[in-house]
Amino acid sequence: MAVTEIWHNPRCSKSRETLALVEEHGSEVTVRRYLEDAPGLEELKKVQAALGLRAIEMMRPSEAVFKELGLSKTDSDEVLLAAMAVHPVLIERPIVIARGKAVIGRPPENVLEIL
Repeated sequence: MAVTEIWHNPRCSKSRETLALVEEHGSEVTVRRYLEDAPGLEELKKVQAALGLRAIEMMRPSEAVFKELGLSKTDSDEVLLAAMAVHPVLIERPIVIARGKAVIGRPPENVLEIL
């Protein structure tokens, strides 16, 4: 069985619900607290490719740091990915990675398509 990784924030209800769903599905799961163990730029690029999304679609633009950094929803993927690498709080949560694909667990049921 392939190992599933979840970029998890235990303070987030959607992240907790998604983790429970992955575990219920019987997947072997690696929990990564991405706020403490932040992904680097290259890893973010790989996950973005697996998600098949623009960088802004894997971000939390409502976070205060988004505005504090002067970021815009129209900034390039390069700029936004670099910001996420330095400020992981900007990464939308949770992200589940399995079998070379990734999905954002909002809603949590989204993860079923890759498990």
